[in-house]
Amino acid sequence: MNVPRETVRRAFAAAPDYDGHARVQREVAAALAARIAALDLPGAPHAGPRVLEIGCGTGFLTEALGSTGIGGDWLITDLATEMLERCRTRLGARAHHRFALLDGEYGVPEGGPFDLICSSLAVQWFDDAPAALARMAGWLAPGGHLMVTTLGPGSFAEWRAAHAAEGLRAGTPAFAPVEAFRDCTVTVRNHVERHEHPLAFLRGLKAIGAQAAQAGHRPLTPPQLRRTLGRFAQSGCEVTYEVVTCHLHRAR
Repeated sequence: MNVPRETVRRAFAAAPDYDGHARVQREVAAALAARIAALDLPGAPHAGPRVLEIGCGTGFLTEALGSTGIGGDWLITDLATEMLERCRTRLGARAHHRFALLDGEYGVPEGGPFDLICSSLAVQWFDDAPAALARMAGWLAPGGHLMVTTLGPGSFAEWRAAHAAEGLRAGTPAFAPVEAFRDCTVTVRNHVERHEHPLAFLRGLKAIGAQAAQAGHRPLTPPQLRRTLGRFAQSGCEVTYEVVTCHLHRAR
């Protein structure tokens, strides 16, 4: 995935209305929380698990996990200070929640090892998501679980097709293929989001900070953009998110 790290950080820091537009992200976080709640986590039910969340954003997964009754000590991290503060505001002050800036791909968290490492739709922004997950696995305590969702290469297929119909290439990131996550148990589910018109799709991406393009991508000229939007409208303004759930369990 070839989007500069600072570009990603700035985009999400400036996301003006993430919660109002991130419908798929909220749905995916709720589904991931339900799957995590069904795990046999070390430390539960007495002391509770030691939890590390990567890329908390405004707190969709954090809040959903809390509603399942998972306790323990949590280290909640994100690349952007602004997102950490929004997550902290959503949750309120809680004695066993710590917040920290962390580049989940290249940084090292404090307080490990962890019984649960989780992340919802964040690791697709990594340079090499499969390698990063393999590295994170080293932060797991015996019996610990790593469970994350990311986006697969089938995401935004309709938008790319609209570009291709005009002989153009979309700037959407090159997400890691599903088979690259060979160290994990993987499941895939498509989430389809329909927009009222093409500009609503673009405005929604900007509102959640997900408009960052691949490095070296040249923006479309106004005529090219108009034609591409017209092609996208003909397809029904539907966008597919190929959501890949990766699960890795460390033996006790």
